[in-house]
Amino acid sequence: MSRIALTASATSTLVALNRAATRQWTNLFPRFRATTTSPSKIFANSPSNPFRLRCSSSAANAGGVADTVSESEQSPANFVWSDSKRPRVCILGGGFGGLYTALRLESLEWPDDKTPQIVLVDQSERFVFKPLLYELLSGEVDEWEIAPRFSDLLVNTSVVFLKDRVKCLHPSDNWRTNESKASSCGGTVHLESGLLIEYDWLVLSLGAETKLDVVPGAAEYAFPFSTLEDARKVNNKLTTLERKTFGKDFQISVAVVGCGYSGVELAATIAERLQNKGIVRAINVDTIICPNAPPGNREAALKVLSSRSVELLLGYFVRGIQRVSELESKDPPTGLDESSIEAANGFERYILELQPAERGMESKIIEADLVLWTVGSKPPLDQLEPSDAPYVLPLNARGQAETDETLRVKGHPRIFALGDSSALRDSKGRILPATAQVAFQQADFTGWNLWAAINGRPLLPFRFQNLGEMMTLGRNDAAISPSFVEGLTLEGPVGHTARKIAYLMRLPTDQHRLKVGISWLTKSAIDSVSLLQSTLTKVLSSS
Repeated sequence: MSRIALTASATSTLVALNRAATRQWTNLFPRFRATTTSPSKIFANSPSNPFRLRCSSSAANAGGVADTVSESEQSPANFVWSDSKRPRVCILGGGFGGLYTALRLESLEWPDDKTPQIVLVDQSERFVFKPLLYELLSGEVDEWEIAPRFSDLLVNTSVVFLKDRVKCLHPSDNWRTNESKASSCGGTVHLESGLLIEYDWLVLSLGAETKLDVVPGAAEYAFPFSTLEDARKVNNKLTTLERKTFGKDFQISVAVVGCGYSGVELAATIAERLQNKGIVRAINVDTIICPNAPPGNREAALKVLSSRSVELLLGYFVRGIQRVSELESKDPPTGLDESSIEAANGFERYILELQPAERGMESKIIEADLVLWTVGSKPPLDQLEPSDAPYVLPLNARGQAETDETLRVKGHPRIFALGDSSALRDSKGRILPATAQVAFQQADFTGWNLWAAINGRPLLPFRFQNLGEMMTLGRNDAAISPSFVEGLTLEGPVGHTARKIAYLMRLPTDQHRLKVGISWLTKSAIDSVSLLQSTLTKVLSSS
């Protein structure tokens, strides 16, 4: 991302006048705040703008031209809040935790003088409903349905959205802070664009990033599947492979590393998409798939994977990934088919070296046209530590912030953390899993506890209520194990319908739910008519 340096090019009087005008503009047009997609636009769109924009890019070697700004010219810009007296809440991350916390705060009743000003920061312009990413690969949903723009979701709210990346945190709160002073600053957030946000309350919901640097070759050749951009890349790669092999006697080989929920859902979805035109192999270090899943879900998944001829390589971990074309000048690994290098002339093929996790098993070499990586993730909180004062937040070995039962970061009464960013433990001392339903529930509590903290009320301890687990297994297949009926598992078309209804109810806003619901009903009606026509055609042709 290009870094934007804002340099003062007018007198301090003009700066003050411009900021005053900005406040008047946002008060007159509240939708302007909700649809703001870039912090630079706050300053750059006005003809009387007293700042000069200068962009310096780390990608200058790729053809860009970097504009050098001297140290004396650099001057970071402060984000201008609309009201200097009302509480300022900054939410970092627009996933389930961050967006739903913002919407929860908007839904609560507030005293006029304590209605919070809310800024939501995310590096993407779209919210992504991640449990439905797999349906993009199967063609069951459209992108707008599961990845609406923040500006559309927040258009009827007072939430300001900034498309930016967090660079550094400078919290100034601690347990010695006089919390009775609602206007006291809790700290500052530095964004990569150069914008500084001073806040009273901070919410950390930055999610987690896939770790690809643990195995040689994974970062270069494997595709993660966690973000909308990841899903686009995987779908484009599959489409390219399908086009290249169309009409040829060639099977596309896909390797899925990891057999947790994400890996199993990917393997089932891709196997259904490729059908007899592809081979899907799923690799897992454990000897069972989805080890933490309810038995009913695991059994349903095994049944579907077996019916689609997915090869399970259990008890193995990936030692390394190499591109076949790189082996032409080297001695190929033992077990590699000699025809693989020739086959790679028309395709980029990869070699995965598998090491057994237990004794008594032999190493394996497998080939793949596409490698999908679903294991290992880490929150980016440790990357946000200021260089001059590291370890300002209590982080565990996974990079999650240690929180108390009210979701406040330990030692920082003005910072809340939830979702992947939180290391909250259950009654047995185990860290809660990084799942969508945990983030949903934590967002409700975080919104309420922010209300309580701002209004001087007691905070509520978070208690996770496990509602059950769901997984998709294809266009008309899924498995659901609700927690309120022991031993019950809904699978097949019934589970698929129940899962989609459950997630439809969880979409962020009423307006978006209505649009998506109508879209899904329309598609279902079209599919039903198409199926009826196909059935009638077969009956008539047979008679």
